[in-house]
Amino acid sequence: MTWHQEPLVGFDLETTGTEPLEARIVTAAVVRVGVGEPPVRRVWLADPGIRIPAQASAIHGISSERAASEGRPAREVADEVATALCDEWSRGVPVVAYNAAFDLTLLSAELDRYRLPSLTDRLGGREPGPVIDPYTIDRAVDRYRKGKRTLEAVCEEYGVPLASAHDATADAVAAVAVARAVAVRHPSVAALTPRELHDRQIRWYAEWARDFQSFLRRKGNPSATIPPSWPLHPLPAPSTSPGASRRP
Repeated sequence: MTWHQEPLVGFDLETTGTEPLEARIVTAAVVRVGVGEPPVRRVWLADPGIRIPAQASAIHGISSERAASEGRPAREVADEVATALCDEWSRGVPVVAYNAAFDLTLLSAELDRYRLPSLTDRLGGREPGPVIDPYTIDRAVDRYRKGKRTLEAVCEEYGVPLASAHDATADAVAAVAVARAVAVRHPSVAALTPRELHDRQIRWYAEWARDFQSFLRRKGNPSATIPPSWPLHPLPAPSTSPGASRRP
């Protein structure tokens, strides 16, 4: 039985913005999706401790007022989400995240912000994984397909229903369905073990980052830098200046 026929865990965050080192968690979902079984969902609503920009609220539907009144402290949410993911990895279950480098980097930044153990610390020094990122895989195995690579667009390409885009639970479940659909369409992906696929994605992402960075620089942005690391980008080193801190 190949990995796409086994239970997988979908993971998604909805956030205050698009910069993973600065944005905060608003909602989170960790969803175990078996084959032919109803999903088992864990969901969180956080009070991010900052105002949610109107453009972000327009996407995921959570206002600053609702997050403040109904959300739990962001520190608790980040800690519980990290624990849930690491519990799955410790059991050998792959975590599926669409554009994993965004969600896992943002979660790692939140853990650092609140002085909580990192994902690696929680795994006894082991790097997080295996991670399955349909965004990275689809971009590598169908490189020249025209059109967008958003979750909505890729769901349409693979015939995966997505009724509530930008709802963390719906997006997490859809990411798993897309991962399975990619494996069905591309048997070479299905034939890899989760660990082999994880390692292959590290290479694919680095190749894409290099090519995209070169493209941006040719187009007139000579300082454009695309981090090549996957499934998460490194956090900046703490400042050594007196009294400096990245934490609130």
